[in-house]
Order: sequence, then structure tokens, then C-alpha cells
Amino acid sequence: MISLKQINYILAVEKTLHFKKAAELCHVSQSALSTAINEMENQLGVKVFERNNKHVLVTDCGKKVLIKAKKIKLELDELMQLSQLEQAPLSTPMTIGVIPTVGPYLLPQVLPEVRKNYPDFKLKIIEAQSHQLVEMVREGNLDAAILALPYPTDGLLSFKFWQEDFFWVSHKDECPSQVDEITTKEMELDKLMLLKEGHCLKDHALAACQQKSLAQESSFDSTSLHTIIQMVAGKLGTTLVPEMALYQLLHNESELRALHLNETGPHREIAIIIRPNYIKTDDIMLLTDQFRQSLSHYQKQNG
Repeated sequence: MISLKQINYILAVEKTLHFKKAAELCHVSQSALSTAINEMENQLGVKVFERNNKHVLVTDCGKKVLIKAKKIKLELDELMQLSQLEQAPLSTPMTIGVIPTVGPYLLPQVLPEVRKNYPDFKLKIIEAQSHQLVEMVREGNLDAAILALPYPTDGLLSFKFWQEDFFWVSHKDECPSQVDEITTKEMELDKLMLLKEGHCLKDHALAACQQKSLAQESSFDSTSLHTIIQMVAGKLGTTLVPEMALYQLLHNESELRALHLNETGPHREIAIIIRPNYIKTDDIMLLTDQFRQSLSHYQKQNG
């Protein structure tokens, strides 16, 4: 009979592609992990992994075994969570992922109120890019994730709680005077600095400008909006910033100005994504309501 322990072992090896690291991850000796996996392979009659002194490879049959193993583990995890349905709202631990272009600007606005209303709620936050978070939610490694849409989330449920536009940010010496808005045609796109490839914020900004790419990509490559803002302050270019991040990025930058991007919006939507059969959907709905209320209050204060 295949055990849950063996399933956890093969999933750890798939994650690390290294038996010693997988053993450390599972807090067992390498020999115990190897023996358990060998026994599992003998029971199944297939090799899940090919290994030598340098490499671990997943076999074709092993890929199918791992897909089934992930489903089994997810079902068992959700079975173990059923008792949490009897608990008070937002009183059991939860792990939520968030993308880097949302987390630093959303969480300080919404978490204080969540803690105030639900003091027993233990929330762990993991920051990663969208494609990583989507996969972690699918595999049950996260309870939920906060993403900026549009983004492919096939097979998952999304609960939108915020929508916003972009603002064009430039040095005040290079900004049109006596206007509050700007269109893409009025911008100098060759001076526009966006995040490096792989960040959905760049894709959303280009879509808002109705551009597939920039005619002349900036030689400056950054993963941080804070860094780009400093480059704008140095008159090295301009950028686009989502409304949620505007106050935090600009409130100490007296040399910068922000103009609303006057293009069809909303330019992006913020949502929580979960698996369709996620046990604590009611808690997620409570969180989205809390987030929406906190963001609305914050916008009124700093709008």
C-alpha cells in the first residue's frame, strides 16, 4: 500500500531534483527517503526517477505518477481542513501569495484593519511572481493568491476586490503644466521606463497604452518600482504607476508629478484566486470585503 509519507517524499524530490535536499526538506535521512521511494517504485512497477551521482530526472511514467500524487495530497490536505469549517471566521491559519507590484502597497493599507477585526487570524504572506503563485495555488501549496488581472488563471476562481488606472510619472521640469491627464499620444514612449520582462505590471502598462512593446526598450532593467521612481527623479525617463502605489511612491518626492493616464480603463484589477473546491471560501469572501473597505477608505484619505 502506497503511503502518504512516500507521496510526500517523491513530491519533495520533484521540487528539489536532489535526494539529499529532499531528505532535508522532509526532515529524514537520505537513506530513509531513498528506501521509501524505491519501495514505492517497486509497488507501482515503474521508475519515477532516474538518478546518478550528479542528476535526478523525472521519467515519463514518473510525470504521470507525480500528477496523481499531487491530486491525492491535495485531497487529503483538504480533508484534514474540514474541521476548520466549524471554527469562527478568520480564526485558522492561512497562507496567501502576493505579487511584488501589489504586496508592498496593498498590505499596509488592509492588514491593520484585518488584525483589528480578527485578532486570532494568523496570516503568512509569500511574495512571488504571478506564474509561480498560480501554480502554487493549483498544487495546494498556497491557500490563495493576490494577483493583478488580466492574467491566465484557468481552472481557478477569482474574486475581484479592486480596480484602478495608471498614472504617468515624470520630473516636474519635464511635465506638461496645468493639466491633470495625459494620453498615450502625448507621451514620449521612448523615455518610458517599465519593469523588466516577467512582471505582469509591464504587460498591463503596455496594454493600457495600447502597445505590444516599446519601440526603444530602456537600457535600464529593474524589478522595483521604487528604483524606477528614483531614476525618474534623476530625469532619466518617465514611468507608469498604478493608483494603489501612487501615494507611497510619491509622497516624499516633491520634484515629481503624476498625471492620470487618459486611456480606456480600468487598466488593471486586483483579485484573490483560489481553487474551486477550497474549503475556506467563506473566509476568502470576508477578506475581499475587508480589503475593499480598507482600500476605499484609504483612497478617500489620500485621493
